[in-house]
Amino acid sequence: MSNKQQVIDETIEKYEKYINPAIAKLFRFMGLSTIEWKAEGNVIYDVDGKEYIDCLGGYGVFSLGHRHPKVVAAVKQQLDLMPLSSKVLFDKPMADLAELMAEITPGDLTYSFFVNSGAEAVEGSLKLAKIHTGRSNVIATTNSFHGKTLGALSATGRDMFREPFQPLLAGFSHVPFGDIDALRHNVNSETAAVMIEPIQGEGGIIVPPDSYLPAVREICDQTGALLICDEVQSGLGRTGKMFAVEHYGVVPDIITTAKALGGGVMPIGAFTARSTIWDKYITSPFLHTSTFGGNPLACAAAIAAITAIREEELITRAEQSGRYFLDKLSDLARKYPEVIKEARGKGLMIGIELTKEGIGGLILSEMIDKGVLIAYTLNNPKVIRIEPPLTIELGQINYVTGCLEEALAKAQDILEDL
Repeated sequence: MSNKQQVIDETIEKYEKYINPAIAKLFRFMGLSTIEWKAEGNVIYDVDGKEYIDCLGGYGVFSLGHRHPKVVAAVKQQLDLMPLSSKVLFDKPMADLAELMAEITPGDLTYSFFVNSGAEAVEGSLKLAKIHTGRSNVIATTNSFHGKTLGALSATGRDMFREPFQPLLAGFSHVPFGDIDALRHNVNSETAAVMIEPIQGEGGIIVPPDSYLPAVREICDQTGALLICDEVQSGLGRTGKMFAVEHYGVVPDIITTAKALGGGVMPIGAFTARSTIWDKYITSPFLHTSTFGGNPLACAAAIAAITAIREEELITRAEQSGRYFLDKLSDLARKYPEVIKEARGKGLMIGIELTKEGIGGLILSEMIDKGVLIAYTLNNPKVIRIEPPLTIELGQINYVTGCLEEALAKAQDILEDL
């Protein structure tokens, strides 16, 4: 047995013994009986040196690709200075990042609180909405995904994740995404916030009608409810705008970010709000705290990530590459209507909805075998997500769609034989 094979076997065995045997079984089933070893740009290499074009992008984490040199350099520099904060003295990286967040977020959003993940950002935004309004209820949407911690899970609109942990937090209700009449009938004087993804990610890359977000904003204004937009997956250039709400001309009261914020190098999240909504936290600044949130290493990574997105014009690139990618996928949908129901999305946040759930496993396995990493959306196994780095090259897009066409042809043959 080679040393590399021994490393693979030992790693999988440790997954089975100490992490979760079901995860190990699933990876094996998908043809992932190897281990990731290193990554650079848009490509991941396994321990044997096989290349994989990363079209999953860590579910939106790797918008800048892997190990972007500007982000890596910023983190290395900060590591030599002070990795974590004393939490007593002023922290320059956090202050600089907060200024940047106020600059890049829509409208008059001003104050930011930094955390370690998207779920933490959601939790913080819910607390802020409740304490500012003095109200207890929150309305979210069915098929949404906001995280799996207790408060975030209460907002998440997927029963499969919610039911095992009932009772969840009181006061949460759900209405269909895109249905403005349903929302209008449910928001009232007890509603602290409406929490919504501008584009549903894990729900299957669901893009709402253009009139939807402006109408949600209007309802919130009329009732005094706050509008929380969860941009953990869609933010920071992913959709061809810095934030997806910009497609609709809407300014939320609170916006959540994470995933791409750390530049693919450090975990960091944030919730950013209008200054008037921060009133109770100004009166009592220690009502919400985090030991590791806003640490200098993570903030240095985020500053470098935002700088790279702007200097390298990755938002424009995401819009152009996304349009090219989606056009090619739409061509495939027309060519293989027995397999693909629809290709949809904005920028490089793209979903391929299949006609049958079971056929997705074959397509994923074929793509992985050809060196392309993709996956389902978490709430809808019929939808394959395409969320590559914003730096993906046209030649790589062509390779991916070529591999996909071969996989679709095999899937169609199987369906015809059924």
